[in-house]
Amino acid sequence: MIKYLEDQYFDPVWHSHSEYQLFVPLEGTGTRFIGDSIKSFKPNELILTGSNLPHLWRSDEAYFEKSNMLKVRGIVIYMQESLLGEHLMGKDELVQLHKLFKKSQRGLEFYGGVKLKVIKLMHELLHLNGLEAVIHLLMILQLLSATREYHFISHNEYIEPFKKNETDRMSAVYEYILKNYRQKIHLNELAELVCMTPTSFSRYFTITNNKGFAKFISELRVKHACKLLTETDLSILVVSERSGFKTLSNFNKQFRDIMQKRPSEYKKEFLGI
Repeated sequence: MIKYLEDQYFDPVWHSHSEYQLFVPLEGTGTRFIGDSIKSFKPNELILTGSNLPHLWRSDEAYFEKSNMLKVRGIVIYMQESLLGEHLMGKDELVQLHKLFKKSQRGLEFYGGVKLKVIKLMHELLHLNGLEAVIHLLMILQLLSATREYHFISHNEYIEPFKKNETDRMSAVYEYILKNYRQKIHLNELAELVCMTPTSFSRYFTITNNKGFAKFISELRVKHACKLLTETDLSILVVSERSGFKTLSNFNKQFRDIMQKRPSEYKKEFLGI
């Protein structure tokens, strides 16, 4: 099933589902959460998420303001692993497709020539139906199965589906964090939000996100800083403050720990200076 998305912002709910999802945002910016990965997103990224891999494309805060004229657009394809039927999927010729679906359990980000070809085919697929649509989808899967132009996204696979109450709980947590991460967030505030003790919530958050709460917040702040460093002319001190760090020294340390380089080095490399 293919859908063309156009709205004020992308679905703000952290969730997972049994279908494999191939997604390209065509317009809009924000932060994406896939498995245990946090990264800014921009138009024309091509992402394949596997079955039950939790994800969220969170649009920037400006998209949620009532007076804004911004919008987001994208194309998404949902697929079941048995899309060709058990008989065909069991054939040796489809081993590469099985491998693609297996790798997608960690999420895959494609790049290079294959990305451009697949995005073009996805645009064309929007206007097709019947056998033509099936053939187009198979062309897309063949390209993705054969290429080495991809990066894994999440460090871990997520095999088991999340229950609805867990999805609702974590969506509330993400919503609160994303609105407040540039300020001081106390663990007991979030624990109270989901009716848990701080100790239980800390353990639950670590298991669900494959990282501790403090590390999650630091990574979110650093990824926001990366965006400011590459998209604005703000000084490193101002970037540090706007990303939620109280001191420049702590910002430099956290940035270096997560990005393996200093903020100034990151900016120079990104801009090709």
